[in-house]
Amino acid sequence: MKFTKDDIRQSMLLYAVTDQSWLKNGQNLLSVCEDVLNNGATFLQIREKDLAPDDFQAEAAKLKELCNRHNVPYVVNDCVEIALAIDADGVHVGQSDIKGRDIRNMIGKDKILGISAGTVEEAIAAEQAGADYIGVGAVFGTSTKKNARNLTVEKLKEIAASVSIPVVAIGGINENNVMELSGSGIQGIAVISAIFASENPGMATARLKKLAKEMVSHG
Repeated sequence: MKFTKDDIRQSMLLYAVTDQSWLKNGQNLLSVCEDVLNNGATFLQIREKDLAPDDFQAEAAKLKELCNRHNVPYVVNDCVEIALAIDADGVHVGQSDIKGRDIRNMIGKDKILGISAGTVEEAIAAEQAGADYIGVGAVFGTSTKKNARNLTVEKLKEIAASVSIPVVAIGGINENNVMELSGSGIQGIAVISAIFASENPGMATARLKKLAKEMVSHG
């Protein structure tokens, strides 16, 4: 599925990042993701650090079919080879992944490339490396990534202003703090535990989407 630059910008509003280690007893990642998409998630990234490569690829392929049905952009975290093998819409990589590797060339011009950044310099480097969007964080304390650097809203604003591609904020974002990001110039929020650790992921998604719309409307 091919998404335009404008599609990608719009899809940053509520960007869900999977982590099945947060799921409550008996919940299944595929059915939770279906609930999340039904309730308005605009983008999905599979990020499963604890799965063996074969299991990760099998799970990634199932989620790709689900996202296709919902017409929602879908990327694979880090693993370019698996993203290509399952024909995902693209890949999301970190700063270390773009050093000495031309990810854009590896995936082709039509795939989505997301790159993480934590500084203005990293954001500019990501755009130059062919990124379609940038994930910036951690904006608040996060329990899903060790050694994440917390960013001030002012710094987030500087990063968003330094590039022409869309910026999505990530890291510890939840219903209680999302409005603090108002005026930062970002296109949306990326969330993990605020959705996947919820007792009702679908309901959490709907509430977060409403807040994200309000936050983005304030610039």
